[in-house]
Amino acid sequence: MLMGEYHHSIDDKGRLIIPARLREELGEEFVITRGLDKCLFVYSKEEWEKIVNKLGTLPFTKKDARDFSRFFLSGATVSRFDKQGRINITSPLITYANLTKDCVIIGVNERLEIWSSEEFDAFLNKNIDNFSEIAENLFQGGYDA
Repeated sequence: MLMGEYHHSIDDKGRLIIPARLREELGEEFVITRGLDKCLFVYSKEEWEKIVNKLGTLPFTKKDARDFSRFFLSGATVSRFDKQGRINITSPLITYANLTKDCVIIGVNERLEIWSSEEFDAFLNKNIDNFSEIAENLFQGGYDA
């Protein structure tokens, strides 16, 4: 399971350090793509295969299915860590997520999300008062720990 919040800077060459704990979970090769909400998603190869298989079951005759597949798959890149534990993010993905310098890397169960600090702060500020209501709606049947 990927979890936690980490703050690192992206350099001028599009390289970003990923914490060691998260690197172990992702494995040697992984996929980076456009995520939702103006962030990037990073998946292990195993998780990526599950998503691609699911996308393959969507009917290509549906415009939403074609549009989402184009959006999600066209930006996808298979990547590896360099010797310093960095990933190299392509310029189209950097532009999409508005990554300039300060980034936030969060673990969200089966994936990492990479956010610009500004976008992540805006997300939190927009939703901070709603998280209790969101949780209530998602767990209407209750949650037993």
